[in-house]
Amino acid sequence: MTADLDGVEAVVLVGGMGSRLRPLTLSVPKPMLPAAGIPVLAHLLSRIRAAGVRHVVLGTSYRAEVFAEHFGDGRCLGLQLDYVTEDEPLGTGGGIRNVAEVLSEPDVLVFNGDVLSGVDLAAVLRTHRDAAAEVTLQLVRVADPRAFGCVPTDSAGRVLAFLEKSDDPPTDLINAGCYVFRREVICSIPAGRPVSVERETFPGLLTAGARLQSHVDGSYWLDLGTPAALVAGSADLVRGIAPSAALPGSPGEALVDPGARVDPAAVLAGGCAIGAGCVIEAGARLTGSLLMDGVRVGADAVLTRSVVAAGARIGDGTVLSDAVIGEGAVVGARCELRDGVRIWPEVVLPDGGVRFSS
Repeated sequence: MTADLDGVEAVVLVGGMGSRLRPLTLSVPKPMLPAAGIPVLAHLLSRIRAAGVRHVVLGTSYRAEVFAEHFGDGRCLGLQLDYVTEDEPLGTGGGIRNVAEVLSEPDVLVFNGDVLSGVDLAAVLRTHRDAAAEVTLQLVRVADPRAFGCVPTDSAGRVLAFLEKSDDPPTDLINAGCYVFRREVICSIPAGRPVSVERETFPGLLTAGARLQSHVDGSYWLDLGTPAALVAGSADLVRGIAPSAALPGSPGEALVDPGARVDPAAVLAGGCAIGAGCVIEAGARLTGSLLMDGVRVGADAVLTRSVVAAGARIGDGTVLSDAVIGEGAVVGARCELRDGVRIWPEVVLPDGGVRFSS
């Protein structure tokens, strides 16, 4: 562990059901969806490990067993992993409080498990300690803050309020889902009931006069809560735009699992990720798309910014643009699916030019 990160451990909240990502999350928790060949969570854990943190607690709920089955005790990652499961959804604050009994260090890094970020974790911790803050929040600037709650600060970076979405936000700074908590603050959160950090914990701390400090960061940041964002994040990882210490290959136009078969006459570009056992036939053209394991793409098919779940079949000459294809679905030849359309698992679309848009 680096000197900057002495006395700190990490919590990753991975309990959400991922409803905005359906049908991809019907059988897989959203942090376990693949991005650039490995689960989204593996990229975050690799950055936590690279920063020098060794103990990580995963706060689980939906499909909790999937995490332990994949990562085990964490030794394969150079980490000590503990798992704490919510019996019922507890919200962000309740989920953090739920893991308090397995924490021991004075400072705790807390992450939302579905965010892809390049933030310098040591710098966040330095900000926290230099300000002697009870909680420090990473904030990022967004082009359109109307879509988010915003977090105004003073000239010294002290957090002033947590505001709901509005048509006229006073700042473009939003909560990035990365925090440093003093452990005693975590222990003060009410136990055994749902708690929101933004609506209850943080406003309560401000009212009590606690110091909540901001760390404004301009590094890569993307919330992977929608299929479009998942595809974009995966492509950015493949191309080396988004940082990861776990990319299973060199950055480039495509990342292809060794167990996949891609015809030499197929074209892959824009950060495609091709899973194990995939077959891509001659003349297929894929741009910025994400294929999970066992997908078959027919000859002359065209896929653009689309995600195809495990075992699905895409027919010859079919066109997918910004589409989501569920696990095991079959899309016949010469179909056209565009503009965010979602096909549920095991649906069969016949040949012959079926056209859907959202």
